Amino acid sequence: MTKDLERDLGLGAVIAISMGAMIGSGIFILPGVAMAEAGPAVILAFVIAAILVVPAALSIAELGTAMPEAGGDYVFIERGLGPSFGTIAGLGTWLMLMLKGSLALYGGMFYINFIYQLPTWELAIPLLEATLPIPGVRALGITFALIFIGINLIGVKQTGGIQSIMVVIMLVILGVFVAATIVQVDGANYDGFFDEGIDGILGATALVLVSYAGVTKVAAVAEEIENPGRNLPLGLSISLGVTAFLYALIVFVLVGVMEADDLEGHNEPMAEATRLLFGETVIGGVPIGGLAVGGIIIAAVLALVSTANAGILTASRYPLALSRDKLFLERFEYIHPRFNTPTVAILTTGAVIIFIVATQNVDEIAKMAGAFQILVYILVCGALIAFRERDLEWYDPDFHTPGYPWVQLFGILSGIFIITQMEAREILGSIGIVILGFLWFKLYAADKVDREGVAKGLARREAGRQFVQDTEEQLERADEFEILIPIRQDVTREQEDALIHMAAPIVRQRGGHIRVVRFDEVPDQVPLDTAAAELSEADVEFEQRTDELVCDLEVPVEVGEIVSHDTRHAVVNFAERSSADLILARQEATSRLGTLFGRDTDWIMEHAPCDVVFVQHEQRTDINEIAVVTDRSPFNDPLKVELANAMADVLGARIRFLFAVDESAPEELLETIEDYHDELDDLCTVPVDSAIVRTDDVVSSLSSELESSDLVMLSTVTHRRLPDLVVEQRSDRLAAAIEQPVLLVHSKQTRRGSFLRPILDRLLFN
Repeated sequence: MTKDLERDLGLGAVIAISMGAMIGSGIFILPGVAMAEAGPAVILAFVIAAILVVPAALSIAELGTAMPEAGGDYVFIERGLGPSFGTIAGLGTWLMLMLKGSLALYGGMFYINFIYQLPTWELAIPLLEATLPIPGVRALGITFALIFIGINLIGVKQTGGIQSIMVVIMLVILGVFVAATIVQVDGANYDGFFDEGIDGILGATALVLVSYAGVTKVAAVAEEIENPGRNLPLGLSISLGVTAFLYALIVFVLVGVMEADDLEGHNEPMAEATRLLFGETVIGGVPIGGLAVGGIIIAAVLALVSTANAGILTASRYPLALSRDKLFLERFEYIHPRFNTPTVAILTTGAVIIFIVATQNVDEIAKMAGAFQILVYILVCGALIAFRERDLEWYDPDFHTPGYPWVQLFGILSGIFIITQMEAREILGSIGIVILGFLWFKLYAADKVDREGVAKGLARREAGRQFVQDTEEQLERADEFEILIPIRQDVTREQEDALIHMAAPIVRQRGGHIRVVRFDEVPDQVPLDTAAAELSEADVEFEQRTDELVCDLEVPVEVGEIVSHDTRHAVVNFAERSSADLILARQEATSRLGTLFGRDTDWIMEHAPCDVVFVQHEQRTDINEIAVVTDRSPFNDPLKVELANAMADVLGARIRFLFAVDESAPEELLETIEDYHDELDDLCTVPVDSAIVRTDDVVSSLSSELESSDLVMLSTVTHRRLPDLVVEQRSDRLAAAIEQPVLLVHSKQTRRGSFLRPILDRLLFN
């Protein structure tokens, strides 16, 4: 049995990942430092840098749709040009990401330091006028680095939703900044536009290249992208275009509103510009200028420390990937048994970042990161040419780079040219990483690997994967009833067995099969393919015990495992791909406070392409009576009756319909309910009883009536967070009040009610 990987990143997530990694140092740190190199022509440096990134971005998009594997640029280079170049790319990317993370972390501390320089009246908060010395800024950066290392070590989950929100907030803040300042642009500030000459522009270009490193960051999770043929190239194009335009626009404004002496060399240009323009603005006694400066500082710190934290996460994947491919020390493959994170890789990455923050200056960090970045981009363009020029049947990308091979050749030649225009330190660093990579491969890894560029093993693996997928699609038949049983990591063996035994009668009566899929959720710090490659004792036990159970059942059962960063997305996506008719899953009772923070079960009900049933409490061995609590729901009642009839028919059980009404309910209502139950009776193929419970306390009375039943079926709907915190759903209260196993049934056709739904339910049925 092999584990599959789950694709759950859409177009929005691709854009958010790329832009979230780019909107940081390029805007908040580098404009002032770069202007010291290029003067007012610094805007050209940002535009040229974006153009230099385009060939690599397009190449990444094509390679990502042809080989949607976790690992991104390193994997593409290693597979295309061979493990020796892959070693260079892996080490170079690792260093580049550590430098980028260090730049964001160090730069963010300058914005915190900026607060101490402001008079108290400007911020309207009691701060002392002081300035942290440079060692103090470095110490603050090291402190934050230690915090982020700890976060990544314990595997605190990062979500695409938070990333998306951060990007939107950044765009809003920066948009307001541009709108408020562009009217104050002074054309005189652009006098002497080319005074620093082409050398100054190229030097600034090398400095700001790191601003665009995030555009290809999403390639590291290419295997997790949904519909990569569309979302990867489109997401990369949108994120690069929007970010480049935003950079150019903001730099245009910064140069136009600030004197050269005020901008050049500043590590916090956005805050300085806001202070100079609005620092003394007071409206209605409110220091608007102070609020504006504070807003910019908060935005900068959030963006930069978020980039730094993500940098540790992303960078640590590269030594892990190199080690997994036998190109680096084996100890970097170590995964912590409790937190399931690559401990050695994270600690080493964090230590290097701390060293960089403690010893290097902002411009030095940025230039060295840019040098390593452009080196990797050169290799990416070369890898695409290698794949294109080999006649490989399996290489069939959904997206083809326009202008091949001229775009790639331009990327290679322009990259080599820009490296030659850098300072000696960056040139020697680029040459050094190439030499180090080759020597490391020859002396350490050459005798450990037996593959070459565009390896035959890769071709066979990809072709085999496609063959399995095509065969699976051919074997699926629309007339079969399929039940998907997702097994989470916290489900016990007994609970898993109970779910399968509960599904078996339905499948036996309806025909079809059961899919039992174990969903392993790993932290964002662990690449999916790394987690999928490891077969733990729990995986082996799951496979063995499921095989043993299947032998005792008279229905076909398929078993599989899926690794993902988000189990609920993985379950829904798998149900859609496999055309499941019903999801049967375990659900523990959730507190009302838990509902407030959002439940995975609600998300699954809302997004699942099929009916969903959640099981609470332990199943009884013998089932003689199945109780169905009816509520005349146009969707859930038919589904409950269908499932109850199928189970009772196979198990030789009977069905009992129960309906609760108020003590003062009119006789006409009782007659309507009796007629309704009679109609349900006619549809069933097993013995049926029915009863109407008249009560002023529905939960108490129904729980008493249900004591004789062996299995209870209730309707459920998605929870509304605040309303359900105030008025708990009747099905939740009833399920908690009884000891029998409960099936909470939700039809895919059920319409989600408004926020008044639980209140109306309480008024009508309590």
